[in-house]
Amino acid sequence: SRYYREVLPGEIVKISRHDVQTLDVVRRPEGDPSAFCIFEYVYFARPDSIFEGQMVYSVRRRCGQQLAIEAPVEADLVSTVPESATPAALGYAQKCGLPYVEVLCKNRYVGRTFIQPNMRLRQLGVAKKFGVLSDNFKGKRVVIIDDSIVRGNTISPIIKLLRESGAKEVHIRVASPPIRFPCYMGINIPTKEELIANRPEFHDLANYIGADSVVYLSVEGLVSSVQESIKARQDSNPKTQKSYLGKLGHCIACLTGDYPVELEW
Repeated sequence: SRYYREVLPGEIVKISRHDVQTLDVVRRPEGDPSAFCIFEYVYFARPDSIFEGQMVYSVRRRCGQQLAIEAPVEADLVSTVPESATPAALGYAQKCGLPYVEVLCKNRYVGRTFIQPNMRLRQLGVAKKFGVLSDNFKGKRVVIIDDSIVRGNTISPIIKLLRESGAKEVHIRVASPPIRFPCYMGINIPTKEELIANRPEFHDLANYIGADSVVYLSVEGLVSSVQESIKARQDSNPKTQKSYLGKLGHCIACLTGDYPVELEW
């Protein structure tokens, strides 16, 4: 198989053995920016996916680089919660000039803890999900890059595991901003009360999850990381603006509460 092109927002495509046809394009109202889900870049998409003419892996690496600018820390090594945060961790390490070292190995036979129905099952899932590469970090200050902290109860057992295995310090850096609002566009985000960013514990999150420090990427940092190469491409060839998206925009409603359409209750 080979990459042909993206399906445009609102486009219905018919693929046959003869050709690829556009049957229809449902256009957004004139002047209304597109609102591609920014969380696809953060978490949901495969790293080799291509959206808006850019590879998701490259965007995640840029998020890590931006995070290093916004939230550096005195440490000995950078690592990741495998595997979705790996590109961001590599970007962070590269920008900070710290070595990237694996501290956890993933058990490939365990499913995603994010979708387990209750907290106890999610925490048990975490315990089974990772093995510890203790020789790589014993006595050292570790920066762990995660792609997102949603409820806050899957990162806690990981930090505990690293400390028990000899980590001197564990600093958490999150390559996306805090999720604060529900998604009404089809993504199954937990209720507002379950989101750690809305809970009292968030005011002392490092202490709550057992880390030495926790810093999230800013909303502006995420948006600029996502839009940087799209804008560069548009500036070099203004025609691409129309062919890709119309007016550039991304849905950041789960981060800011600013929804791209009016909600009807």
